Amino acid sequence: MSGHTQQESRDQWGYNMADVETSKSLNGLLNGIAQIVYYNNAEITEELLKNELYPDLTQEEFRAMHEKMKGLLKSIATANMDQAQLEAFLTAQTRKQGTGGVSAEQAAALSRFWKSHRARVRESLLGQSRWEPGLKGLTWRVDLQTSASRGGAANIPVALVELELGRTGEDSDFVCLEFDEAKVNQVLKKMAEIQESIDAIVHRS
Repeated sequence: MSGHTQQESRDQWGYNMADVETSKSLNGLLNGIAQIVYYNNAEITEELLKNELYPDLTQEEFRAMHEKMKGLLKSIATANMDQAQLEAFLTAQTRKQGTGGVSAEQAAALSRFWKSHRARVRESLLGQSRWEPGLKGLTWRVDLQTSASRGGAANIPVALVELELGRTGEDSDFVCLEFDEAKVNQVLKKMAEIQESIDAIVHRS
């Protein structure tokens, strides 16, 4: 490999991309940690990650690496670091002395992982922070028969609105609401008032 090609194969931390096996293992470890911590994948375990990615390490050595990488990833995810913040953070980590710092290979792996997974991890963190179910979907239709079937006047249109509620990764609950023309007008009026309030705040800021 020529000197020019070797220079191109190194990232900003001097990591030689020819070290494919180290790169694959680190990427696999970070993906495994994300599956456990952020994506609720019960099929992935620490034991599986060790056996598949680092079979030559002792349990203590793997545990130390696993906890360090998980802690770094949590720090990056909690702060939702942009590219500049990430580079500054990782550069500082590589300058630490002893076991507390990270190697160039680990910094490069963290950088690549976060570029690919930032949006998905952020979505997971937001979902985990919600105590109550959120609105996952809404459908509606107009029915001319429902009122008549319940003893009301025939051919009076009603709006049927179905709300899908739930948390990420859990089964949804469905709530069906029925609105006659008066209730629909009330909802539209309330939405208009909300929009006016938002517009007033935006214009003042």
